Amino acid sequence: MKISSTNYFSCLFFLCLLLFVLVNSFEEQKILKKSEFPDGFLFGTTTSAYQIEGGFLEDGKGLSNWDVFSHTNGRINNGDSGDIADDHYHRFQEDVELMHSIGLNSYRFSISWSRVLPRGRFGKVNLAGVTFYNKLIDSLLLKGITPFVTLNHHDHPHELEEKYGGWLNPVMQEEFSYFAQICFASFGDRVKYWTTINEPNMFAEMAYVRGVYPPARCSPPFGNCSAGNSDTEPLVAMHNMLLAHAKAAKLYREHFQPKHRGLIGIVVHSFMYKPLRNNDFDRDAANRAVLFTAAWVFDPLVHGDYPPEMRKYLLDALPRFTSDERKLIKDSIDFMGINHYGTLYAKDCIYSSCVCSNSSCIAGGDHPIHGYLITLAEKDGVSIGEPTGMPRFFVVPNGMEEIVDYMKKRYHNKPMFVTENGYASLNPTTAQADELQNDTKRVEFHKSYLASLARAIRKGADVRGYFIWSLMDNFEWTSGYELKFGLYYVDRATLDRVPKLSAKWYTNFLTNNSLNGEETGKLITFKYSSQANHLSDK
Repeated sequence: MKISSTNYFSCLFFLCLLLFVLVNSFEEQKILKKSEFPDGFLFGTTTSAYQIEGGFLEDGKGLSNWDVFSHTNGRINNGDSGDIADDHYHRFQEDVELMHSIGLNSYRFSISWSRVLPRGRFGKVNLAGVTFYNKLIDSLLLKGITPFVTLNHHDHPHELEEKYGGWLNPVMQEEFSYFAQICFASFGDRVKYWTTINEPNMFAEMAYVRGVYPPARCSPPFGNCSAGNSDTEPLVAMHNMLLAHAKAAKLYREHFQPKHRGLIGIVVHSFMYKPLRNNDFDRDAANRAVLFTAAWVFDPLVHGDYPPEMRKYLLDALPRFTSDERKLIKDSIDFMGINHYGTLYAKDCIYSSCVCSNSSCIAGGDHPIHGYLITLAEKDGVSIGEPTGMPRFFVVPNGMEEIVDYMKKRYHNKPMFVTENGYASLNPTTAQADELQNDTKRVEFHKSYLASLARAIRKGADVRGYFIWSLMDNFEWTSGYELKFGLYYVDRATLDRVPKLSAKWYTNFLTNNSLNGEETGKLITFKYSSQANHLSDK
């Protein structure tokens, strides 16, 4: 039988397509192994000081911006605060035991600025605060866990807000440098990984665009605050945070890095974005969305200035670096920290006439602060991925590979750490409590995102660590304790830490006990009484 060349090539095409589908299906179903990651890769969890420590006025600690903000009526869900949080300040040794039982080789945490320097440069160093972090670091090292330290995770002494207006004032650069110097001198002999500021882009957005973080400054249509300008103030605050980072990095490199041989970087909130529609306008919008968020931070610290696209649309509202400042900030990071939680669609608001006719674009998309675009989670009524407990966090695993690949290309494959990646579930009713601990969706989330990260590494990305947010359920900013990201459930009445299925899965992944997560390693549960601490195995 004679087969035409057209039919032959059609059959060959469909055969290749079928093979491609089968190979990718196998890739998705195969068991992920720790051995797929480079030697020396850091596997850890992440927390932050205000979200877990508690002890908000103990042993000389001063008030932070969040201490004051959380006590303002209506700011936090259910009237929650971080006054006690997870009481990590008193229970850190037990929490280190939890980390050790999982098999972590690293732990990322932040230092409370107001615990170490309650009044900033106005006052003395609080030795009790320094002692606390020394004990925490030593306890980690004793268990073979590498400290990965963030200097500032959204909190700073409230006095600096009252005296200076916080990050809107350039003097905060010097305040932060002084704080960094104290930390480098006190802990640097044992800390080899430093990040200066956690998510300055997210803090600028939440504090100065939307006005839902302290100091709660904003303007319509982004929010309804008593003061603020959402079009300009986030740019000023970011400018000061970037220069504060650069001055701290210079200090570290000149005075501490030669003898301590550590690394210093910064952490950025990094969504991935896809065009809403298959046209050039939305493809440009998706690119601008990354530029106006992640590249807003990384471009100055790697290349020495803001992305040209930001200058094009923001004009003189975007602050300018002096020639000396450009030299200071350029190449001021040894690595990039990426906090990645999901992917969104981006829709253009420049050329599609939606500035004039579409209300969704008018509600912020017609302002240059976001690059004249809006981001959405749905297209034609269909979500971009499976929803989670966080309204704009959707499960889109390939976004991890895509954002890492983007960073690799734009920043010459500078070393990267995924410093946060996590799955949010809502606070359950009593009937759902068992479901919270049997968190299969969180397990599948981390499996799929780790698999996506492994693909990026195989393609050449220099990624050196992965940190799960979070070790345990904690104070999730304006959501209070409603949202749950932890591998450990924390009972709010007793503060007992109880391992979820995800903690057992992570243990098995790290120790290769069962790569399917069907068997469970032995994890510990801490329970407390008023008389003594009781430790039980579970």
